[in-house]
Amino acid sequence: MSNSFTILTVCTGNICRSPLAKQLLELELPGADIIRVDSAGVQAMVDSPMPEQSLEIARKQGIENPEEHRAKQITEELVNQSDLILAMDRGHRKSIVQLSPRATRKVFTVVDLARLIEATTDADLQEELNLAGDSVIDRLHATVEAARLSRSELNPLDNLADEDIVDPYGKSQSVYEASASQLIPAIRLIASYLNKALESA
Repeated sequence: MSNSFTILTVCTGNICRSPLAKQLLELELPGADIIRVDSAGVQAMVDSPMPEQSLEIARKQGIENPEEHRAKQITEELVNQSDLILAMDRGHRKSIVQLSPRATRKVFTVVDLARLIEATTDADLQEELNLAGDSVIDRLHATVEAARLSRSELNPLDNLADEDIVDPYGKSQSVYEASASQLIPAIRLIASYLNKALESA
């Protein structure tokens, strides 16, 4: 069994949304020795850095050295090595599942997982954690499973497009800000939820 829990964030070019999500998760999750975070794109602008608008947003969030990011293409190996995959929109999720159909149970859009977490009661989470035992890795898996099992509690979105984080690439600063305002609270909620597994271990 792996001695780390790997989260993969995925968008289109791997220069705006998914690297910001990765950097935020690394900032919010203290278990760096246990949790690894990576990012990739389904049509990556390979080796490209984040655009200046994204760098500015990252720095405002307290992220150090966001300019070190370089985009890379998603691969089946990356998908299979990951324990939790956060897609920025429904199209990315579909692409990931097409790449590796067995990944279905561990791929969520960011917004979908955030909504599932909000629907997960402390009792439901504790029940899964009790089944998991003492391993931190197992408890992280149990935490994700508890959220996944809350699907029946979710009301469908009136507009399915609300599940997608806006792609700001090539657009105005205001669109970058709007995209970040969708992404940042959802990522923070996910990090806070995963931290419960670390705190209870």
